[in-house]
Amino acid sequence: MALKIRLARHGAKKRPFYRIVIADSRAPRDGRFIEIVGRYNPMLPKDSADRVTLDLDKCKEWLGKGARPTDRVARFLGAAGIWEWKAGNNPKKGEPGAKAKQLVIDRVAKEEARKEREEQAKEAAKEAKKAADEAEKAAKEAEKEAAKAEAEAPAEAPSEEAPAAEAPATEDAAPAAEEAPEETPSEE
Repeated sequence: MALKIRLARHGAKKRPFYRIVIADSRAPRDGRFIEIVGRYNPMLPKDSADRVTLDLDKCKEWLGKGARPTDRVARFLGAAGIWEWKAGNNPKKGEPGAKAKQLVIDRVAKEEARKEREEQAKEAAKEAKKAADEAEKAAKEAEKEAAKAEAEAPAEAPSEEAPAAEAPATEDAAPAAEEAPEETPSEE
């Protein structure tokens, strides 16, 4: 039977209180235990003497019988000087799993695509603004040219009226011209 010196949780919701117990490693965390060897109250300040209380004689006895402490209890026993506690080294413990890594990759790809779309939209907006500015400049130039043409038009207006007066004379000549070609084909 593999014995463990471990914590068994008690106390109310969000107010934990632990018993340090000797238990079979196959037993549930808060279930059957063999003996209580101490208490741990994480709600107390770290410098409080009542935060961790251990019965050192019982702990030494159970360690002599082959019980192995969990990491947290080994830390308490190391502070008491009974057990040599070594900090664990598990570099993969904090590493995310395959799905989490894929989610990160997907999120980065989405962010890059979003930034690229924003840049393209900004460029398109700049081009549209440039085109609008050019169209506005062209419209202003056309207005200036129209204004110049209107300014020059009153000076040329009397000369335009003279051909208008001659227009009826040309209209009379036009029917005569129309009649002449009709006569030509009949002579042949």
